[in-house]
Formats: sequence, C-alpha cells, structure tokens
Amino acid sequence: MKVTVVGGGIAGLTCALSLHAVGFEPRVYEAARKVEAVGVGINLLPHAVRELSELGLDGALTSVALPPHRLGYHDRTGEVLWEEPLGRAAGYHWPQYSVHRGRLQMLLLAAVRERLGPGAVRTGLLFQRFEQAPGGVRAHFLDRASGLPVVDDADVLVGADGIDSVVRSHLYPDEGPPKGNGVHMWRGVARHPHVLDGRSIVVAGGTPGAKFVAYPIEDPATGAGGALVNWVLEVRHGPSVPPPGGPGRRVTTAEARAGLSSWQLPWIDLATLAERSSEIFEYPMLDRDPLPRWSFGRVTLLGDAAHPMYPMGMNGGSQSIVDTRVLAWCLAREDDPVAALSRYERMRRPTVNAIVLANRNLGPEEIIARAEEHGGTLPAAGWAERIATRYKRLGRATVAQVNSSPSWTVRAIAADRE
Repeated sequence: MKVTVVGGGIAGLTCALSLHAVGFEPRVYEAARKVEAVGVGINLLPHAVRELSELGLDGALTSVALPPHRLGYHDRTGEVLWEEPLGRAAGYHWPQYSVHRGRLQMLLLAAVRERLGPGAVRTGLLFQRFEQAPGGVRAHFLDRASGLPVVDDADVLVGADGIDSVVRSHLYPDEGPPKGNGVHMWRGVARHPHVLDGRSIVVAGGTPGAKFVAYPIEDPATGAGGALVNWVLEVRHGPSVPPPGGPGRRVTTAEARAGLSSWQLPWIDLATLAERSSEIFEYPMLDRDPLPRWSFGRVTLLGDAAHPMYPMGMNGGSQSIVDTRVLAWCLAREDDPVAALSRYERMRRPTVNAIVLANRNLGPEEIIARAEEHGGTLPAAGWAERIATRYKRLGRATVAQVNSSPSWTVRAIAADRE
C-alpha cells in the first residue's frame, strides 16, 4: 500500500515510521525547503515513549532526551502546591522524556531516511489539493524551487500538516482560523544551573496568562554551564490576535527581563535565564474546535491537523504519536483502506476530542488555578490527585492503562489473525 503523508514534522515522520513498520510504502512531503533542528522543548509522556520504543527508537531517544522524575506545581512564590512522580518513578514501564523539539525531529528524520531510503522525505513541496477516485487518491503539490507542479498517486492520503493544515482546510473550507484564549507564550531555552533536583518539571502560577514553566532538556555530564533549560512564560495581551510581527515574533531580552521581573521563584534565577536565552519567541495559545469527522474516503487527518490543543498536560505531541501507531494498525488489519480510516477515526477521535475540551478547562493545571483561588493548597485532601488522575484517565494514560494495553505492533495483529 502506498501512502502520501503531508507534513514532515514529528507527527508526519512518526507516521512514516509506523506505516513502514507494518510493510507499507509511505512518502512524506514537507513544505519547508529543509528540515532543520529548530524549536524549543517538548515532553513525551510514557504512552508515547512506549510507541517510539516499539518502533525501535528507545536507544536513540536515550541519547538526546532527559527523563524527568517529578512534576511540581507551585504558587507564584515558588511554594509547592502538589507534586507527583513521573515515568518509571511513577510505576510506568517506560520513562517520560523531555527533549529539544528540533533534536527529536532530526532523530525521526534520520530514522525515516535510514529505513525507507533517502528519497522518502521530499522537501520544498507545497500541498495544494487532492482528488479521489475509486482506487486511490491523487495529491497535487507545487515545487517551491522550480515553480512546477508535482503529482503523487497513492492508496491513502494522510494530512499531518499541523494546526494550519491545508489538507484540513480542503475538508472543512469554511472553518476559519484557529481559536485563542488571549494568552501568549514566550518560549526560550538557556543554560542554567540545576533547578531543584535537576530532573524536575516545574509549573508555577495560577490561571492561564499567569504561569511559568521550566524543565531541563539537556544536561552535559561535565562543564560549568549547567543544564539546557526550556522555559515558558505566559502573558495576556487582551483579545486573541497574533502578536505584532505574527506568530514567532522575536522577544527581546529586555522584554523578557521585564516580564519575568514580577516573579519571585527562589529556585531559579529568572534574570539569568532571560540573559542566557539566545532566542525567545512569542506564540499565541491556539486550538481548533473538535471535528465531527476526520476521514473522507481515502483521506484522513492526524496529530495537530486533526486535534490541535492548548498546551496543558504535556499531551499534544504524545497523542499525535499514538495516532500514527493506531492508523498503521488499522490499515494493516483492514483489507479496505476506507474501512481502515473509518476504524482509526472511531478509535482515536473521541479520546483526543475530549482532551481538546479538557485542555480548554485547564486540564491538570486546574490544580494551580484552584489553589490560587483558594489562596494556598487545595482545601480537601486528594483533590489535586483526583484532578491529575481524571485527566490521565481521559487520555488513556494512567499507569495501569499504559502498562496493560495491548501493543499496536504487527506481531499483535498477526497473532490475532492466527
């Protein structure tokens, strides 16, 4: 089976690896002229790490990522409101990883080219439209270098082209732009001495627009430069419009220092963090309304193209990775690609649509919002744990759910068919 994957980000590249693992022939088309190691930090939760490990990437992940051991929610003064262990420390069979998004993407790109061949990912090709016939789907691209059209025929087309997905816009031409909540995120990375135990994710503040997040994504064994720390400061600009200069506006060091000056967190030097950040960018917090349908004939969506969500609970990228494994499993299990895409959607869409809505209601970060309202730790014992557990259960990501769920590998499918 030939599959055209539109988008060469984390979702698209993992999709190619997942499809290849079940014996299909995926081809990835990316609009950027070159895939580069850009971006900031991302967290991979154990349910995503399990899927990447089953794709044979566990050793490569270990070489570029750090496993955080603890998540701490703090108030604006740095006092602990609630903590929980992460990854193996929480009882998962797989770790959680914090990693630079660009390094993860380059790891996936290298794996795709090694396993599928150097021509499996084609760059500089803008997706324009598709057309379906009873036996397949034809995708049309524009070569950015030559200005010439490029046509690709396949059995299935997968839109993995992000929150501004062109594939999605053809399926839902009247949808309009993404939706925001008025919050913008300043994102940066900087060398800094260990924060707390050096393996903690810290989330401080309260409601959206008044929150600070930090966690290490690289920690050299030697050297006085400290760990590479990913940090996010949320600010509120009023109406949800793109910041001046558009998404990805460069934030100056002076702006960052001023924005961080009202925070008094004893376990991190915020002024140093701002000074040592070579680049700080501003992005609006955006999502889209959950869709009633992803799959239309031989065309489907996955990842942020299907379910972009607010960055609560560290779940967006992880759910995209699970999408790719379920999609490959369904295509391998069904003889009819149309039936396979319908099955994939039934298995994934209710879960991730529920997460999109939960993230609009703060997801697990309801813990710090409620604590801020209360003026301290939550008033009743067990509240914070119940909020966190409810959110994990929604995404099928509790320790019991992840450790006991069946594998999406070809071996499991073959065993079912015997």
